[in-house]
Amino acid sequence: MRLSTATSSLAAALLAVVTASKVAADDLLPQLPVIGAPVPDGIAMQRPVTALAREVVFLDNLLLWIITPITIFVTGLLIWVIVFHNRKANPEPARFTHNTPIEVAWTVVPAIILLFIAVFTFPALRHQQIMPEADVTIKVTGFQWYWGYEYVDHGFEFSQFMLERDELADYGYTDDLYLLATDTAMVVPVNRNVVLQVTAADVIHSWTIPAFGVKQDGIPGRLAELWFNAEEEGIYFGQCSELCGINHAYMPITVKVVSEAEYIAWLERQGAEFANLPDWMEQKKIELAASN
Repeated sequence: MRLSTATSSLAAALLAVVTASKVAADDLLPQLPVIGAPVPDGIAMQRPVTALAREVVFLDNLLLWIITPITIFVTGLLIWVIVFHNRKANPEPARFTHNTPIEVAWTVVPAIILLFIAVFTFPALRHQQIMPEADVTIKVTGFQWYWGYEYVDHGFEFSQFMLERDELADYGYTDDLYLLATDTAMVVPVNRNVVLQVTAADVIHSWTIPAFGVKQDGIPGRLAELWFNAEEEGIYFGQCSELCGINHAYMPITVKVVSEAEYIAWLERQGAEFANLPDWMEQKKIELAASN
C-alpha cells in the first residue's frame, strides 16, 4: 500500500512538473484575440498589422490593377485572331515579316510598365531588407519538424511544436485552429522593432507570418535576418513555407503580441537575464516599479 501510494505521489509530482513547464510560456498571458489566421474560403490576403505588410498588400493590389487590363487586352487579341484570321476567313495569309511601329510599341510599353512597378517595389524591398535598431532580438532555428527560439539578450530558449487536436482546449485554442496552434508561442511586445535571426539545423525551412508581411528562408550554416513591428496585440499564425520533408505541413508558427508590461512580466517568468537592458525596457521597468 505504501509503495502504491508513493508511486502515485511521484507520478502526480512528475505530472505537475510537466504541466507547469507547459503553462509557463503562455497560460499566464492575458486572453488575446486571434488576428492573423486564415479564414474558410478566403481569397484575400490577411489583414496587415505592420508597415511591411501594408506595402505588400498595396503592391499586390497595384499589380492586380495592372495585370487585369493586360490580360483582357491579350485575350481580346487572341479572340480577334481566331475569328478573323483563321483559314476560312483569311485563306490567303499576309507574307510581311516586320512592322516597326508595333515592334517599338511592344518594347517601349512593357518597359514603361515595369519601370512604373519598380518605382513602388524597390522602396518596399529596401524597407524589408534594411534592419532597424532592434528593440528585441530573437534567434529562430528550423528543425525537422519544429521551431526553436532563443532570446539572445536574455539567455533562455524553448521549442515550439504543433498541438494535436485533443490538446487544443488545454492551451485555450478552439478546434478550428488545429494545424495552426502550437504548445508555446514566440512572445513579442507591441509597437517595437523585432529582429529575427533565422537559420536551420538540418534542411532549408522558411519562417513566415502573413499578417506581418515577412518571410525568410532558414538555411543550415547561414544566418539571415528579418524584422517587423507589430501594431496590434493578438495571436498570429504562420507555417513553414519551404518543403522540408515528410512532416513539412505540421510545423506551424505561433506569435503572441502583447503589451510592453506583459512582455517584461513574461520574460521574468521565463527566468530571463536582465544584465544589459535596452533603453525602452529599462524605462518601462522603472515605470512599472513606480506604479507598484
